This record gives sequence, structure tokens and C-alpha cells, in this order.
Amino acid sequence: MSKRRIGIMGAMPEEIEGVVALLSDCVESSMGKRTYFSGQLNGIETVVVFSRWGKVAAATTATTLIHEFKITELLFTGVAGAISSELKICDIVLGKRLIQHDMDARPLMNQYEIPLLSKTYFESDATHLVIASKAIQTVFENKSLHSVIGENDLVEFNISQPKLFIGDIASGDQFFSSNEQKVNLNTQLPNVLCVEMEGAAVAQVCYEYEIPFSIIRTISDIADETAHIDFPSFIKKISSKYAAEIIKNIYNQM
Repeated sequence: MSKRRIGIMGAMPEEIEGVVALLSDCVESSMGKRTYFSGQLNGIETVVVFSRWGKVAAATTATTLIHEFKITELLFTGVAGAISSELKICDIVLGKRLIQHDMDARPLMNQYEIPLLSKTYFESDATHLVIASKAIQTVFENKSLHSVIGENDLVEFNISQPKLFIGDIASGDQFFSSNEQKVNLNTQLPNVLCVEMEGAAVAQVCYEYEIPFSIIRTISDIADETAHIDFPSFIKKISSKYAAEIIKNIYNQM
């Protein structure tokens, strides 16, 4: 039986900085224009990496983690734009099902269906979903974020009582920055909670290699014309600390 080794990915450097800081005995290695940080977190072997944006970059990184670093499970932490009107900035979406909203091979097959796999959605492992859910709820109940994020930043983004949502996440190689994009996706896939650029690609790779995964997304914007304004500031002030607190609590649940 292979030794437990967890891979942690984020699509931006800020999304992994706080997680890398949690590692003990950290060793860096470079491969495929990426730096992989290997160490221990709560006594568990862990590899953390900035994957870069988009489905191809994410799939490449996930495959490297599986082949070169022999990970046995994978966590993806990052931000997303809200599609559901119920979501507010700083809420967390835990992906139960992942779908590629830009996959369309009609008329050869149904829209969103992945060629050769006969699958439209990739489902997260139920056990890992429970672990991540408990960890996120613990962060919220203990108000951990209020101890690591400055009061001014909490006020700036109107963060008071963030909530956890579990459901569908859509991925595609598009940054959503117009209400038209948002409405179109919501019309076609009404169950989708949020949109991002990597999760479903990671889920597909993990499915093909039988690696359990968790996709955890913090809502950074509402995926409309204000997205590009809110996004950089949110990443800088909130994302890294948020990710580190959640990962820390996931490891405490293991």
C-alpha cells in the first residue's frame, strides 16, 4: 500500500503562500516551470504547488503530482466567482460535482460530456467531502478568520459571517467579468454555484488515476463587471490567510 502523501494546489501564488508557510522540513524542487514545495504538515507528507491559471495548467500539475510525487490524494484551494445569487464574497463552496462548462463536442455527444469517459460531472470522494466540510465549519464557528485577517480588510469586503455551500462548480478557460456570461451559464447550468478555471480539469485527472480530491473555493467576486476590480485586492488581502486556515483545519480532522 502506498504511503499517504497529500498534494495541495492553488492557481495563484497568493493561494498557496500561507499553506507553504505551514510546512516543516520544506524542500523546493523545480519541474515543468513550476516549483513544488515538499515537507510535513501535521506529520503527513505534503507537496504544495502553484499550478498557474486554466484547465491545461491545472491538469499538467495534477498529473505531475501523481506521477512524480506519488500523491495519494489532492486538495485544490483557490478563489471563484459567484454564479448563485445566494453567495456572498468570502463564502466557501466545496465542490460536490465538477463540470467543464466550455466542453462542447455536439453533435458527436451531449454538451458538457467528456469524450471517451461518458461523464458530464466528476464527483468528489464522499469521505473527503465530510472531512473538508467539518474543517470549514470549524473555521467559521471558531471565527478563526477574524484572528488572522485585519478588521479593516474584513470591513472592506463586508465579511462578517461567511457560509459554507456544497454543490456544483463549473470550470472553463474564461474569466467571468460580465453579467451576460453569468446569466448564460446560470441558464444552461442552473445548479452551478460558482465558476473558476481549474477544478473540473483536476477532478478529471484524479478520476482517471483514482485519486480522491477536494476542490475548495472562496468566493472572491460576483462574476460580473466588477470582478476585475475586486479580484486583485481580495487575492492580496484575504485568499492566502483563508486557504491556510482551512487547510490547517482539514489536517486537524485527519
